[in-house]
Amino acid sequence: MKPRRQSLAIAIHLSLLLTLPGIAAAQDTTEQQAKTLDTVTVTGTRIKQTNAVTAQPVFVLDREKLDKTGVQTVGDVLQQLTASGKALNAKFNSSGNFGYPADGGGIGAGSAQVDLRNLGSKRVLVLVDGIRWVNESSASGVSGSADVNTIPLAIVERIEVLEDGASSIYGSDAIAGVVNIITRKTFDGAEVHTYFGQYDDGGDTTEASLTLGGSGDRWSAVFGASYYEQKSISSGSWEQSSYPTPGTGVRGGSSGIPQGRFTFCDPSRPVDGVGGCDADGNNWYDITLNNGTTVPVFDPNDPNGGTYHGFSGADRFNFAPYNLLLTPSKRKSLFTSVNYDINENTRLHVKALYNNRTSTNQAAPEPIFVGPFAGTGGIADTISISAANPYNPFGIDLDASSNFGFITKRPVEVGPRIFEQDVDTVYFNIGLDGLFNIGDRGFNWDANYVHSVNKATQTFYNGYNVAKLKLALGDPALCAAVAGCIPLDLFGGQGRPMTQEMIDYIRTTQIDSSKQTLDLASANVTGDLFAIGDRTAAFAAGVEYRKYRGEFNPDPLRQSGESQDSFAAPVKADYNVKEIYTEFNFPVLASLDLTAAVRYSDYSTFGTATTGKAGFRWQPVEDLVIRGTYSQGFRAPNLGELYGLTQFGATLVDPCGSTGSPGPAAPEFAAGCLAQGAPPTFEQANTQITTFTGGNPNLEPEESDSYTIGVVYSPSWGEDQSWSERLDIELSYYNHEIEGAIQARDLQSLLETCLREGGVGTLNCTPFTRNPIGGNLNPPNNFLDNLGSIKTDGLDVKFNWTGPEWGWGNLNASLQATYVMGYEAIDIDGNRSQREVGIEVDDSAIPEWQVNAQLGWTSGDWSVNWTSRFIDAVKEPCSNVPVGEAPGCQGGVEFNKLGSTTFNDVQASWKNAFSLEGLKLSVGANNVFGKEPPVCLTCSLNGYDAGTYDLPGAFWYLSADYRF
Repeated sequence: MKPRRQSLAIAIHLSLLLTLPGIAAAQDTTEQQAKTLDTVTVTGTRIKQTNAVTAQPVFVLDREKLDKTGVQTVGDVLQQLTASGKALNAKFNSSGNFGYPADGGGIGAGSAQVDLRNLGSKRVLVLVDGIRWVNESSASGVSGSADVNTIPLAIVERIEVLEDGASSIYGSDAIAGVVNIITRKTFDGAEVHTYFGQYDDGGDTTEASLTLGGSGDRWSAVFGASYYEQKSISSGSWEQSSYPTPGTGVRGGSSGIPQGRFTFCDPSRPVDGVGGCDADGNNWYDITLNNGTTVPVFDPNDPNGGTYHGFSGADRFNFAPYNLLLTPSKRKSLFTSVNYDINENTRLHVKALYNNRTSTNQAAPEPIFVGPFAGTGGIADTISISAANPYNPFGIDLDASSNFGFITKRPVEVGPRIFEQDVDTVYFNIGLDGLFNIGDRGFNWDANYVHSVNKATQTFYNGYNVAKLKLALGDPALCAAVAGCIPLDLFGGQGRPMTQEMIDYIRTTQIDSSKQTLDLASANVTGDLFAIGDRTAAFAAGVEYRKYRGEFNPDPLRQSGESQDSFAAPVKADYNVKEIYTEFNFPVLASLDLTAAVRYSDYSTFGTATTGKAGFRWQPVEDLVIRGTYSQGFRAPNLGELYGLTQFGATLVDPCGSTGSPGPAAPEFAAGCLAQGAPPTFEQANTQITTFTGGNPNLEPEESDSYTIGVVYSPSWGEDQSWSERLDIELSYYNHEIEGAIQARDLQSLLETCLREGGVGTLNCTPFTRNPIGGNLNPPNNFLDNLGSIKTDGLDVKFNWTGPEWGWGNLNASLQATYVMGYEAIDIDGNRSQREVGIEVDDSAIPEWQVNAQLGWTSGDWSVNWTSRFIDAVKEPCSNVPVGEAPGCQGGVEFNKLGSTTFNDVQASWKNAFSLEGLKLSVGANNVFGKEPPVCLTCSLNGYDAGTYDLPGAFWYLSADYRF
């Protein structure tokens, strides 16, 4: 533990000792009836509050605000926040393109996550009614993030977003902030909700829900059922993706092409009087079939003769039209909440939820890469092709140990890759809560047990068995001895597609599954301690026990390395946590409150951790509150980070000669490229470089320091005036610093640093080696470690104004803005990540400014609301663009600019429509003007950043709510 942490922990422990006499005094007072105060529990503290403005910044989205967004999922709501960073959502068609990320959490296909402060979804704690929600399974790993789409919007009363660290209050993961989703607990009557929406390019969205509730003298109950269906939108329906030669980050395309790419050497062919296969590739063919070829004709003396020509960037395959802009999803959910008063001081509460999601991702037909240049690190790299293969037009053995580079072939006749997810979430909570008195002091308490499970399966269609590929391409006599095996034709292009028998032999369906379980037991107490003047000191304390269990069972073909898609190893592990915390609020002056909290955690995986928090709330005048917090945080490594072992398709631009732009390398890299064995004419075969990555059982927790300071101004001169009913202005500064950040190295930055340092012999060059023939990078290892430090700071601005009642209606306006002042991530080797404020990299951006502004008008039963969402301009490094002459990066330009973007949403509502009391009709459009996201040259799928921007085109919707 760091010395400053020890000091803060000691100070807080001393404050606990100083309060003990007060507690004893409270116990000795005469017993009186406890006072009933108008108190509430606000996210970020366990102490019930009477102040409208607390020491910590909390943004609340109540039911009315949620309805005005026009979206129907918790994930979509949260990702529109100005403090939100990149997170998975339905716009990411992620399966089949990226492999498994380094954190062992899987791809998360079909899920929606929440990121705050650009620190990642793993550093945001998701609560439901103040209790942890189970992490997602994703069917491809053991994740450290929650899928917020497992919580139907129909059951949500409000969402509270704590924009501050809170590990001392809630434990691990609450570094960047906390999202607390408050469910409906009391509801009398019935409510039917229906919704239909559609994008300009399709993607119908249908939602329906039923909410029933009632109450009696001693009980209350709420029941909800909901159904949600989102249909897909093909990338091919968007002009930007459907170009024959894309003009974006997909411009580089793929070398896995339908016509086939063939890289090999004929040892008997003399070149300039010299025969043999040299290591630098001078005597090698790199050819592809001419379009329209039905019968391949090869001339060994003329690579560009017969039906072949030299492969170039113009031959690359545009995979984008096969992807999805919007992934289809169906969700069915049941929810119930029951409260029963056992007596006047004790209540039993039970809550249960079942949610099922089915979703689908789609990717271009699986490319076949065989030969040592394939760079998979597995069986495919060892495949040789026999001269006796009846379809081999070259008349020679293609030997992986000598004269064979690779064959890449994308058999479009097989059909696209399909990934279907089926995810079940079960949540059960039972507990007691109540109150008791000690003397004249009132105390609230609660005890809870929670069992929650998220389990998923993913079925992958139209993949290949690499072991069968090897057999079908090898000696035909060996193939003939195996039932079902027939020689495989990778040589005929689209003019001679693979036969159905060939496809059936090598094609395989793969099924992966994963499961996460969280069992939690907790007990809390909060109440008054002693009087300080005319005010009362308060406290909260509690204990919690959690047990996490995670399983990941990849398909046997993935485990054996026989899957053409990706390698993955199984995980089955668990750990437990025991915690105790306490929190205090001291009103030391009539206008000043001081707060303190400390939490002690004992993990079965790494040991103990102690975190503390301190804050103040000062109200020097009635109109003004000044507040601040300092908090220590930590994030324990999750099961995927500890034990996962997977393969990741990292997108790398090789400075020795990028895809579609062969060398020579830039002067700063030339010596390093030569030392590594990349020839001067080297061209990178593919931008997706297979990387072996995964967990590390020796990981330590991440540690963080966070502080906020802000002011809330509610001027009396703006209250009950002819022009204003109420006016509130809020300004907050935040600062987060994380040490020991769990991450893999930034391979792009590391590779460039290595080459600048000479290419060999340095620590930064350890992961990189090259194939001695041709110079392509071999798969690097890049495992997780406590490698990084991350720093970010910025400002939040919030403004709310409510106008008075005028004869023509009532106006209201609000604004939320986030200004990111700085963001830097540096690894342990001193390499600075390319991710910075104003930079687009790795399919994500950190805009300097994000602003949401709302304007509303209400008159009787009618209301109209307008929202503008502004995203500041960012720029992407042209050095990351696969093709040097791509639009926006011509003429030595260093950056390509993605201009600022504003999306406008509008909604009109009519209450008690058609004189039917309880009926509300709403019609609206998000991105009403059809603003398209800016073109991104480096984004890997559809040419835009799906984590930052809306889908292209407007989304129109109609909803009806009937309450009776």
